Amino acid sequence: MASVLFPSLLLVAAYPRSGCPQHERMQSPPAPSGTSTPFLVRLNPELEAVPPGGSVWLNCSHSCPLPVRTILRTQLRQGKTLNGSGWVSYQLLDVRAWDSKVRCVVTCAGETREATARITAYSLTLLALERPRSVIMEPPVLVGHKYTLRCYVTHVFPVAYLVVSLRRGGRVVYFESLERFNGSDLANVTLTYVMRAGPNDLRQPLTCHARLNLDGLVVRSSSAPVMLQVLALSPASKALASASIAALVGILLAVGTVYVRKCLAVQTQS
Repeated sequence: MASVLFPSLLLVAAYPRSGCPQHERMQSPPAPSGTSTPFLVRLNPELEAVPPGGSVWLNCSHSCPLPVRTILRTQLRQGKTLNGSGWVSYQLLDVRAWDSKVRCVVTCAGETREATARITAYSLTLLALERPRSVIMEPPVLVGHKYTLRCYVTHVFPVAYLVVSLRRGGRVVYFESLERFNGSDLANVTLTYVMRAGPNDLRQPLTCHARLNLDGLVVRSSSAPVMLQVLALSPASKALASASIAALVGILLAVGTVYVRKCLAVQTQS
């Protein structure tokens, strides 16, 4: 399978789109007796897409029980800063870069750790032109008693916001979310799924659907419908069917030959 599909493990941001952010607290482990204090650093959201010129809040939280020094390193313009016990929230303004990397650096008891996030800016005009250009559903292939379904989605960005689903009639039979994909370029995606089908499924159309959800803006594309073909046999099934047909033709020819001979014999005697 040529697609890159990942499990759904992406952390969910706990921020509203406007106003002040909500803050995530992390339980602090007990400090060891040494000079170094183990601690965790987290930056949420890890991946965010905003319209050009928009703003976003990032929350940097840590588990250090001691006073810390926190720095946000980014080329984006910073706005307000809010802080509390174990967290600092930063506002980033006028986001226009196609793809930006943001780092939150925390120093605790002489030890420095960091967490990263990516901010992407999308254009509504660009989306109208660069939505998934084509969603193509291949004709299903029957192998044994199962059908292999394959769907291609081309020119997708940002891929992490893509969900691809397969529908039989109006019902979703399978879907994949690519939220763990970290690429920052246009990409092509292939989804493969193997399913069993009964007699009633042969009369229902199969379609593939691609959906991008960007900050409430939903972009959709879908494939042309295809039908399950009962005659889409595997090579072994085709060979068996051909042999059966040849045997039947042979029997019919033999019966016809005997019948013709009997008719000729009757005419000769008369």
